Amino acid sequence: MLVTLRLRNFRCYPLLRWEAPPEGAIVLGDNARGKTSLLEAICFALTLHSPRASRLDRLARHGAADFGISLDTELDTRRLVWEERRLQMRVNGTPRRDYADYLADAPPVTWLGNRDIELVNGAAEERRRYLDFLGAQWHPAYREALQAYRKALKSRNALLRHPRRSRASLASYAALLAQHGEVLVALRRELVRLLQPHVAGQHFAISGTQEAVALAYAPSTEQGLEAALAATVEQDERMGFTTLGPHRDELLLTLGGRPAADFASEGQQRTLATALQLAHSSLLQVETGRAPLLL
Repeated sequence: MLVTLRLRNFRCYPLLRWEAPPEGAIVLGDNARGKTSLLEAICFALTLHSPRASRLDRLARHGAADFGISLDTELDTRRLVWEERRLQMRVNGTPRRDYADYLADAPPVTWLGNRDIELVNGAAEERRRYLDFLGAQWHPAYREALQAYRKALKSRNALLRHPRRSRASLASYAALLAQHGEVLVALRRELVRLLQPHVAGQHFAISGTQEAVALAYAPSTEQGLEAALAATVEQDERMGFTTLGPHRDELLLTLGGRPAADFASEGQQRTLATALQLAHSSLLQVETGRAPLLL
């Protein structure tokens, strides 16, 4: 699938041109020489998501204000330039107007890394990030709801910290959060339902055991989101941020009926984490009809 990767000021690379051999390649090198950054660049070029950074400026080489990625695949050429805090996106030389337009014809991607065990024993944020990375490739409506929700959440949090905020303004943002957040929650529930048999199957294939693996989506509130936000507005004002909503929800993982983070051994946790990532791949292949690129 990959032909050529070009990087400029990306992570540790001032300039790079790498032609991937058709028969494949094994990349060797000392620590901190940029092996993982190669995979990260490919991942970002195809998904506009970094599994290692939440801010785009963190992808630029130290001291650089911008970066560029160009990726040739068997199907197309994708070019990204980050400068002046804006991301310019082109496919086959044609500008793409927004993230959704750029990702509409991108192939699915699955990322496997050393930190995958944090999907099991890490904070809830790791499992939400897993769902969002999968969901954004699974369904266009998921990507749209997630982006709209994040935008409204950022605005409401900024307003909560503003000394001249008004309850009317907070209520308007609560309505936006509810509109997009309830779509996001519904899609996450469906995604977890679809994911369950894939995780169980991959777990059995790796471990060879009949340990029961279960996934459950746990929202931060069972109320309607707009009503819940109205009930907690005073608390949110004191804290300076929105204390409930899809950005605070949890994906619960159990093994043999017990929480995997608390009772599974490290080996069991690593097995479950690998099963989650391979299930990510197998679900996307079934749902999109395309075999994901495994990074």
